[in-house]
Amino acid sequence: MGGYECTDQLNAFGHRVDFLSLTGHLQLINEDYAALDAFRVRTVREGIRWAQIEKTPYHYDFSTVQVLLEAGQRHGIQQVWDLCHFGYPDDLTPLHPLFARRFAALCRAFVAFYRSQRPDDVLIVTPINEVSFISWLGGDARGTVPYCNHQGWEVKYGLMRAYIEGAHALREADPGIRMLSTEPLVNIVPPLRPTPKQRREAEEGHCNQFQATDMLSGRLCPELGGHAGLLDIVGFNYYYDNQWQNNTDLKLGWNDDAPDPRWRSLRVLLREAYKRYRRPFALTETSHPGQDRPQWLRMIGTECAAVLSEGLPLWGACLYPIVDRPDWDHLDQWHQSGLWDADLSQPGPARVLHQPSAEALHEAQALVTAAQAVPTFRP
Repeated sequence: MGGYECTDQLNAFGHRVDFLSLTGHLQLINEDYAALDAFRVRTVREGIRWAQIEKTPYHYDFSTVQVLLEAGQRHGIQQVWDLCHFGYPDDLTPLHPLFARRFAALCRAFVAFYRSQRPDDVLIVTPINEVSFISWLGGDARGTVPYCNHQGWEVKYGLMRAYIEGAHALREADPGIRMLSTEPLVNIVPPLRPTPKQRREAEEGHCNQFQATDMLSGRLCPELGGHAGLLDIVGFNYYYDNQWQNNTDLKLGWNDDAPDPRWRSLRVLLREAYKRYRRPFALTETSHPGQDRPQWLRMIGTECAAVLSEGLPLWGACLYPIVDRPDWDHLDQWHQSGLWDADLSQPGPARVLHQPSAEALHEAQALVTAAQAVPTFRP
């Protein structure tokens, strides 16, 4: 799978960003989709950009979504849709009393629009992307609206109220809809030679990564209306900095000559998450900036192959972003984390294939294909 950065959030400086336009994907969508053929990528994650769609409450302009839909049809690309990827309309925050109602109305409007164009396709939707992350960014780190400290739980609760009401609205409008959750997959560890208190705190922090998905499934905060039927395809987002020591900025290195004994492989983390939910799952975001991209892709291929060899229902892995993007807060800084880099000297910006990553991706795909071909036995 390939993912195109589609955030339309207010950044740390209060400026609205629009990454579908900034990365050139909206303008170059035919070129972007055609380039996927060489890598056998036939499924992509796209976003509708709520802040752009609903400029006036309960009035929707899906014209840019129409452009994306038509391109997907021309190129035979399956599109998975994020309805809220970090951005909200100017008059809303997750703490607003009408936030959930407005989001549920958006969900109904999107299904009506989509079905007017594609009456028979399987529709796959992510209602709200990475609730755990955005509730921390907006509720604890002042990185986006509502720009709070010590309000992470309240923001998460408001987002999950909207997520669940939106999920019910989607199912009412289209009972056959498939829903893909997307939450960070992390490993939070205590310091070396920890005290009992430090061990307990790290274990609690590690378990908290599942709060949003537990709320969706009704395990946590059942008053919100979550239940197991809303948990469909479970997505996990995994990056190079997703393992750290609790209450510090210390990240565990994934490619160190002498591995940190607290480091856990991706296959172990995915196995743990699968045992918790027992649902088909996908690696919905993964990438690495800079020169280590090829090594990261090979590692991801090795880990996905291992998971498949165990017979676990891993349904896909998404390179996110597949085309490079700038930093949310400093738009002149590009991460060089995609399969294609951006040549800012050329209109577009022009796409430049990162050849070492392309070769590594082909190697990773070969590992996965071989793993899929081997029969597995699951007691």
